[in-house]
Amino acid sequence: MQSTDLSMTVSEPTVLAFDFDGVICDGMKEYFQTAWKAYCQIWKLGNLPSNEDYESQFYRLRPVVETGWEMPILVRAIAAGIEEEKIVQDWTAIATQIVGEDTLKPLEVSAIVDGIRDQWIESDSESWLLEHRFYPDVVERLQAILNSSIQVFIISTKEGRFIKQLLRRRGIEFPENQVYGKEQKRPKYQILEELKETFGENTKIWFVEDRLKTLQVVKRHDKLEDVELFLADWGYNTLAERTEARNDDRIHLISLEQFSQDFSTWF
Repeated sequence: MQSTDLSMTVSEPTVLAFDFDGVICDGMKEYFQTAWKAYCQIWKLGNLPSNEDYESQFYRLRPVVETGWEMPILVRAIAAGIEEEKIVQDWTAIATQIVGEDTLKPLEVSAIVDGIRDQWIESDSESWLLEHRFYPDVVERLQAILNSSIQVFIISTKEGRFIKQLLRRRGIEFPENQVYGKEQKRPKYQILEELKETFGENTKIWFVEDRLKTLQVVKRHDKLEDVELFLADWGYNTLAERTEARNDDRIHLISLEQFSQDFSTWF
């Protein structure tokens, strides 16, 4: 069954799940600064000033990153002069090669990234917060949904404690048990399956994500065949990915303008 048919009868979700980075919050500037510091630490470069050319490339290539440990690896790939097109097309293999060549472990790289964030927040939380911005009207829309009967969840590969700090900064006290961050150590599709089990088979679950590959993984799971999937076109994705989503019978490409309006406009 195609989601476009369901939209004729579904007026709003029972459960609404959001990714965080690239959907609610744009942390691109913080991403690069943290990634750069981690890169310098891992490859023992000292306090080397960040490179503006690397930064602009990092912004363009951010859509390839799925989890935080990949960020300094991406900087390494850029510094090594690997062509952007090759990184986009073959990122998993490139990241695996870099990790292998330098005998790195993703969990250890992840701990370095999180440690840099923790130290930054502890020493100067204000500057860390200022490196993030919330997308226009998203905070107001999120607050309105939280005040409704809809159950709202955040499912992210970012540490939950960072998410909560950023939301609190904007006056949103998100329910403690409704933020699923990296610490959950489970893929997003599995968390969606758990939500479906918790709320019942007839629950109308909608999931907003900015990473096309994540939505494609959800599509492959039969238990989630009736979950409405939305790709946020304002997030960390490419024109090619948005075009692919537009031609997909399960995935709805949604704009920021639609997101801020009534649910009926989402389809």
